[in-house]
Amino acid sequence: MHSVWAVARNTIAQAVRMKVAVIIIILLVILLPLMSVIMVGDGTLLGKLQTFVSYGLSLTSLLLCFLTIAVSTYTLTNDIKRMQIHLVVTKPIRRFEILAGKLLGVVILDVLLLSVFAGVIYCLALFIPRISEAGADELAKARREFFTARVGLSADVDEEKIDTLARRAFEKLQRSRQLPETMTKAEILSELRGRERAQARAVEPGGQRVWEFENVRPSDPNETLFVRYKYEVSVNPADYRVYGTWLIGDYRQVRYGLGNWDSPVARIERTEPIRQFHEFEVSAEVVAPDGYLALVFFNNPYLNMTTIIPQEVQVLLKTGSFTGNYIRTVLLILARLIFLAALGISVSTWLSFPVAILICTVVFFVGTINGFVLESFSALGQGASIIYSITLRPILWLLPKFDGEFNPTRYMISAEVLSWQFLGRVYAVTALFKSVLLLLFGMWVFSSREIARIVV
Repeated sequence: MHSVWAVARNTIAQAVRMKVAVIIIILLVILLPLMSVIMVGDGTLLGKLQTFVSYGLSLTSLLLCFLTIAVSTYTLTNDIKRMQIHLVVTKPIRRFEILAGKLLGVVILDVLLLSVFAGVIYCLALFIPRISEAGADELAKARREFFTARVGLSADVDEEKIDTLARRAFEKLQRSRQLPETMTKAEILSELRGRERAQARAVEPGGQRVWEFENVRPSDPNETLFVRYKYEVSVNPADYRVYGTWLIGDYRQVRYGLGNWDSPVARIERTEPIRQFHEFEVSAEVVAPDGYLALVFFNNPYLNMTTIIPQEVQVLLKTGSFTGNYIRTVLLILARLIFLAALGISVSTWLSFPVAILICTVVFFVGTINGFVLESFSALGQGASIIYSITLRPILWLLPKFDGEFNPTRYMISAEVLSWQFLGRVYAVTALFKSVLLLLFGMWVFSSREIARIVV
């Protein structure tokens, strides 16, 4: 352990002397306070906070990822190139200890820098409301929708029903001999399923859509809950706005008639632009005693002349604090830094510095679009899908996931809680299993690599 720690200290010293490390640190020191001043978002306090924290964490994550790639690929390749490794391997230290020490040094550096700059962003976020000229309503809105942590409840999609409708549509096209000859059966079914999903979400003028939730348990019945959504339309209205009527509560009393009901049904009338996220809040009293909650959207035919498609509809319940959620978000960034450090150390055992840094950079950018890549492969035909499953899929699985639910800024923008369970899975798969696998491969290569040739 003493040898590993000695290598780690040397690696940190190497990183501090690198010009790229100094440049990144200076950039963050200058840009983060500047961003807190110049970024205004949509002009509201909430928009300013969301924009600053989102861009601040994104910038910090991006620059530290590049720094991690540069340091992890440089430290070993530079030692080999300058033959400094010859002085190390002659010591009573094993080669796997060298790699473990270098990884430890890079991770310690990441932890220190991430802690400092994440702390700067956190302090600036708390300071912004104090220096703003926002009114009491805006301050209260920021406390409710930003300085909190909320769990999002989404209604399950009936995939079996969608699949049944898609197969019926396929059989109808087959009987009428209208199947496209240029598409496979799997491609046609995939497109038909997409159409059925869109049709299931669409609300025509005069129609309504109901989302039902079970086991909704607010932490405090005196709290408020939020409904989050955005609108898509079949034809753009003249003013790009739609008029929506929402009912939220125990819809069973509306559906089944009068009776002795213990919870109210709230009616919300709203006029909002399309293709933007919106929220409204209601009292948690609308949740039925048995945990049932329904959300109903009505498309008023007298106010709307187009089909409305409510998307990404969620009910948000308060379930934690802003500070706790922020800490988990920072730890999610650290998980990707650990993976990139292990990747850089591993590839530098058998590649030169330019090639190693290129591979790590490509892996990083693929990780940022991992969801799009996997979705693209899922649309392949049956024959190509089999080939993909055997060849590319295992490789893509080894690549990191940095987008979608693995993107830390999404949790700060919407104040959505990042659970410890999800964070634990990320660390188990990305920061431990995949990173250890890469490091073991690098140790195997490095242990069998000829560092220097003995000349007699």
